[in-house]
Amino acid sequence: MSNELTHIDESGGVRMVDVSDKAVTERKAVAVSSVTFPSDVFAILKEGDFQTKKGSLIQTAIIAGISGVKRTSELIPLCHNIIIEKADVSIVAEENVLNISCEVKTTGKTGVEMEALTGASLAALCIYDMCKALSQQMTIGPTYLQEKTGGKSDYRK
Repeated sequence: MSNELTHIDESGGVRMVDVSDKAVTERKAVAVSSVTFPSDVFAILKEGDFQTKKGSLIQTAIIAGISGVKRTSELIPLCHNIIIEKADVSIVAEENVLNISCEVKTTGKTGVEMEALTGASLAALCIYDMCKALSQQMTIGPTYLQEKTGGKSDYRK
């Protein structure tokens, strides 16, 4: 792990990282998040098969997550605009929790960690938005990078 912040230049200014000399490799990242509900709210959602007045909670959140992956460079100022070759968001219901996983792949010179984190985060925010009429006592997170492969190093939490 490096001791240097790559988005800061020698004079302390902000910069986009120069990836022109990096090797093109297959890169993958998986990020996760969750939304925890009060038990009575979760019971209502589960009983209705996660359908809300705004539509399918899970399917809408999946679409939001994929849209977030595709728009990451617009949302995070120093993030490179990259070609997304795979964006897969899955949401699994457990007791009082919806667990979100976002897997992103590309072949390129820079990784897809930020895209995966954005996708998982946007899916969680969409769930919150669609359920806030039932409760504001939902909790989002933790949201974190679970896995990264390709580039200089691999990572697995």
